[in-house]
Amino acid sequence: MALEHWLKVWASLPVLLQGLSVNLALLGGLLSLGFVLGIVFAVLEVYGPRPLRFFASLYSWLFRSIPEILLLLLVWLGPSRFGKPITGFTAAVIALGLRSSAYQAQIFRGALQAVPAGQMLAARALGLSKLQAVRHVLLPQAFRLSLAGWGNEFAVVLKDTTLAYAVGVVEVMFHARSLGAREMPLTLPAYITVALLFLGLTYAGLSLLGVVEKKLRIPGLEARR
Repeated sequence: MALEHWLKVWASLPVLLQGLSVNLALLGGLLSLGFVLGIVFAVLEVYGPRPLRFFASLYSWLFRSIPEILLLLLVWLGPSRFGKPITGFTAAVIALGLRSSAYQAQIFRGALQAVPAGQMLAARALGLSKLQAVRHVLLPQAFRLSLAGWGNEFAVVLKDTTLAYAVGVVEVMFHARSLGAREMPLTLPAYITVALLFLGLTYAGLSLLGVVEKKLRIPGLEARR
């Protein structure tokens, strides 16, 4: 790899960063969708009636079993068969968000089950309904316990956003591939640059989550390591 090739890639860094901003937008959308659905299905799997527990378990199994790229293509191409095409960006948020929700549901389920059973009994004894007890007593504690696992999910789905180029989303990998298509010797430097960008983002995100985890830690209720 000649120095001139690195210089050309670094000169294109603003374009790569512009693409990276699309990845971050995808990340925010899919994590938000996965967070909301993950909480709902975790609560159903732990505290719901038997039919809903079965449905929540089936949901998690289904979306954890389908390959990401296949799910992405199904969500992108499926609506167009019914005359309702969607953009690649929307398809990526929905597909990757559904898959993330299945994993987040298991993270939150484990955290809910780690909260001592006496917490529910004490909340009910104070007059709270089962739903109120889950919302006001159990979930806040479960969130604290789930931060370590949720950090791992963040690191995984951050990298997953690069799959969006398969459905036409102009993100960082799209730009890196374009550099390589324009000049073949730029391919490896461009990919290494993208890898370094993701290393930096992953480190920054996990460091921030580590700070949050320490701030919210409850003495005696920490996740055992």
